[in-house]
Amino acid sequence: MKTNSLAAWIVAVRPYSLGNSVILILVASALAWTDGAFHALPALLCLLFAVLMQCTANLVNDLWDYLKGADQPDRLGPDRAFAKGYITLGTMKAGIAAFTVASCAAGLGILAWAVRHDTLAWGGWELVAVGAACLLFAYFYTAGPWPLAYHGLGDVAVILFFGLIPVGLSYYVQTGSWDWEVTVAAAACGLVIDTMLMVNNFRDREEDARCHKRTVVVCFGAAFGRWGYLALGLAAVALCLSLLAAGRAWAALLPLVYLAAHIATWRKMVRIDHGDALNICLGETARNIMLFGALLTIGLLLG
Repeated sequence: MKTNSLAAWIVAVRPYSLGNSVILILVASALAWTDGAFHALPALLCLLFAVLMQCTANLVNDLWDYLKGADQPDRLGPDRAFAKGYITLGTMKAGIAAFTVASCAAGLGILAWAVRHDTLAWGGWELVAVGAACLLFAYFYTAGPWPLAYHGLGDVAVILFFGLIPVGLSYYVQTGSWDWEVTVAAAACGLVIDTMLMVNNFRDREEDARCHKRTVVVCFGAAFGRWGYLALGLAAVALCLSLLAAGRAWAALLPLVYLAAHIATWRKMVRIDHGDALNICLGETARNIMLFGALLTIGLLLG
């Protein structure tokens, strides 16, 4: 692969994972639509912000996991651009800076729209605080002196920043409110997206232990990874079932279809157990996440 080429950057931003950001905004917008408060422009800006922030986080992760010794050229997972030498150090740092600036620009667009349409309870400072938190997460998930992913907090961070915060804030920007149904949908999304991190950490448990990356699988063992993966999907579907209390029958029941796919992937993960063959489960998990997001979005729109 040509160094610093477009193909190299495509590898670096991990397009297979970007669907995670898409489903979060779709779910939030479906909730806003059913509440009669959907607005296309802020929804698109939230989508742009989410995707750009995820790209930023992926690039920081690509660089710093290599610098900390977690990603080597012979890693079990999909290729990492910096570890493979596809992108040089200076160019990677410039790319991280560019995606950071673009993310901030999208965030300012969201803030400007919300202030102009007076949808915010605290005049916009809440969005500034959340935007800053998202930026800190993108960097300190794997970078800095105390990276979250290296201290068993990666899963907590994913549930917050790939669940509660993007879904809740995307809904809040459009409606000016946040209720328990939004919290349930957001938490369910975060749990499902965390299945991708869990299968990654399960696959990499031996490499991570060697380089002192203390994921929950390293801390609690392979069995925790196996059962944790299953439990995340089950918990997400259970949360969706609580939407029956709000009269959202379709949103409560359609995610049950996801559960069949999730369990099938879990059984394959348990059977394979270790090695790069687990990348099959990673691909299926990405597919299952998209399935869950589509089913929940359709269910919300159906009422």
